[in-house]
Amino acid sequence: MLSKPSRPRIIFAKFVCGIVRLRADQHGNIAVMMALLLPVITGGLGLGFEATNWYLQTRAMQNAADAAVIAAATNAGSNYDVEAKAVTAQYGFVDGTNNVTVTASNSAACPAGGNTCYSVTITSVVPLYLSQVIGYNGDTTLNGAKEKSLISAAIAQQATVQQPICLLALSQTAQGLRTNGAPNSNFSGCTVMSNSAATCNGSNLNATFGIAHGTNNGCGNIQDSYIPIVTDPYYALHTNIPSNTCSSYPQLTKHGSNWSGGTSWSGSQSLNGTVQMCGDVQLTGDVVINTPDNSTGATLVIENGQLDLNGHTLRTANGSAVTLVFSGTSGSYAHYPTDNSSGQGGVLDIQAPSGGLFPGFAIYQDPALTTGVDVTYKGNNPTWKISGGVYLPNANVQISGNVSQSTNGADCFVMVASTVLINGTSNIYQQTPSGAGCNLAGLNMPTATIPGRTQLVY
Repeated sequence: MLSKPSRPRIIFAKFVCGIVRLRADQHGNIAVMMALLLPVITGGLGLGFEATNWYLQTRAMQNAADAAVIAAATNAGSNYDVEAKAVTAQYGFVDGTNNVTVTASNSAACPAGGNTCYSVTITSVVPLYLSQVIGYNGDTTLNGAKEKSLISAAIAQQATVQQPICLLALSQTAQGLRTNGAPNSNFSGCTVMSNSAATCNGSNLNATFGIAHGTNNGCGNIQDSYIPIVTDPYYALHTNIPSNTCSSYPQLTKHGSNWSGGTSWSGSQSLNGTVQMCGDVQLTGDVVINTPDNSTGATLVIENGQLDLNGHTLRTANGSAVTLVFSGTSGSYAHYPTDNSSGQGGVLDIQAPSGGLFPGFAIYQDPALTTGVDVTYKGNNPTWKISGGVYLPNANVQISGNVSQSTNGADCFVMVASTVLINGTSNIYQQTPSGAGCNLAGLNMPTATIPGRTQLVY
């Protein structure tokens, strides 16, 4: 007969059974785990949401910076930074508002080297929310609160184009290039440039580009200001002027029969190489210049004198070419073509040689001359029919008449002067675009560096 268990043993057995049942029971585990993991999950989700917000904000800032730096580089003026900030404002990022800062530079380092790039940087701060739950306290403090700083930056480089120039005013003061009227002037396919300011009233000269180192007001179909100065491209040619061997310089006293001294010209003239004349030269009849060919042509150097057409025509024959060089010393001399006749005006109808000492030049004025160089061209004293360059580096030139292509030369007319004023109904003939005619004439046209297409480089 079995004995009945004692009470302590029964209590112990029940305890052991309870422990076994508790171990096997999984009810409530998830609740415990969630209680432990909820702060971590909440912080992770918060950081994910905030990181997404940071990314979207940074992406919007980057778009604004890209657009702004392209605008700044395209502007390329003294107010490029104003242009940049105006663009970022259109994207909702206003400099100095809502903790946004916009900075722009035109001397940023370029990835390929140099410090000629434009840059725009946008910075802003955003508040922290749930990310602080997992211990992220941002990277800046604003008004005692932890914040996250966001930065977007862009760099752009302005490509440049070398643009051929048909009309160049070298003066770096005041208004280098001006027009009053001039509705018929046609520089289509050409560029007009002033090393100072340019102002066109009544006509933009119909130039493809009108550019100026200073402010350009109305010159050219496409107008640019603040272009780099174009240095005198033909100064070095003065070394080709032969030494002055003249001992005296007879001067013109009156036209016609009262002409005293100097050189009188008429009829057919054969020139080869360099010919030097002392003092004034006056035509007493029409003159046709013949040279061996139009590649080397001939150089006619007039020392301390004018070329007075005296109502006649000076023309280069077909296949011939000449450069008129005015040299000597500054003084009371006139160093340019004139017409002192009282009747019908003379005609200067010449083409420049494509080679020789002064390739592509019809008229070359010695840059050492500073007086007696100003030219007032009225279109009939004499009439200009010129193919080639006209170099008057220290002259103030006023053009009030038509300039036509020479009878036998290419469609090339390039003028370089100190200042140029084009008046009234003057008409300077249209030329082949891109300087093709001047290439045929052998003239290396001056070029200006103008803005091209702007590209993002970072």
